[in-house]
Amino acid sequence: MALEFTRSETKTWAQETLKGFFECPITPITDDLELDEAGIRENIEAYVEMGIPGLVVGGNVAEGWNLKLSDWLRYHQIIADATAGRMRLWTIILDFSVHQALEKLHLLEEMGFEGAEIMNPPFQLKSDDEIYAYFEYLTANTNMAVMLYRTPVAGKLMGIDLLKRLSDFDTVVGMKQGSIIQGDTARVRAALRKDLVISEPIEYFLLDDLRIGGQVMWANFCYIAFGKQRANMKAYYDLGMAGDMEAARQKWLEVRAAGALFEEIMVTWIINTGSYASAIPYMKAWFEMIGLKAGGILPPVKPITGENREWLKDKLLNAGII
Repeated sequence: MALEFTRSETKTWAQETLKGFFECPITPITDDLELDEAGIRENIEAYVEMGIPGLVVGGNVAEGWNLKLSDWLRYHQIIADATAGRMRLWTIILDFSVHQALEKLHLLEEMGFEGAEIMNPPFQLKSDDEIYAYFEYLTANTNMAVMLYRTPVAGKLMGIDLLKRLSDFDTVVGMKQGSIIQGDTARVRAALRKDLVISEPIEYFLLDDLRIGGQVMWANFCYIAFGKQRANMKAYYDLGMAGDMEAARQKWLEVRAAGALFEEIMVTWIINTGSYASAIPYMKAWFEMIGLKAGGILPPVKPITGENREWLKDKLLNAGII
């Protein structure tokens, strides 16, 4: 399918298009550890009903790192077919091989995906010049839009000088700023060119980020996860984008219990372990408790115990999520 932007238009297109909550949901898995196609399709209908403008799929919390390549591609095919143009589609690339990354991107562009969030290589290519060469080669060989993923999970947190160099590629439109250091998103945005879309990774700081140029909650899944508090989250985002910060803060306060629980399970554990693996079992149970399909977990990650499931249910009830 043809992209709706040219290379020279990509940054402007992204500024106009990437707004709201672009979510990266979990992947439903059957009891026999296969993709749950029916569950994926059922969840897509729920996401459309939620009013989600776009999905960013295939990454860490979606178990994309643990899928066979054939299943990773099939997963994207199912999503493209199920969405049928009702949401924008992005993928997440975690590959250390730029050639494997490009093979994926070429296939996904044919399916209707318009861009990719791409993590700097987690293996071998570690110097600034090596990482620059990776993205130079990748962006020269695909016209899809690229969001950088700045995260310590990659093994190297990209610095400002490197980010400045990468942001000059025509198709690099912004980044998920995932350092989880308070104030880093504002510092990065201030240092880089002004036509980039920079996303704050922590929901707690989202409203403040809207004051200073933020426009999207990118490749997160707290909007889905907040369940019954979802309407309050959308309300504070809409009010914040409209400039009514006083009214927005009142709605923001109403979701603080939900936000604190999400941070406890996702953010704290990611910081402590340097990975998403320990949080995935809880997020799968969480998705089921808010009425979505989740199913099993691919080994070697193990599901949560019955005791921990009851603990989580109590937490979700107390936070007003279910």
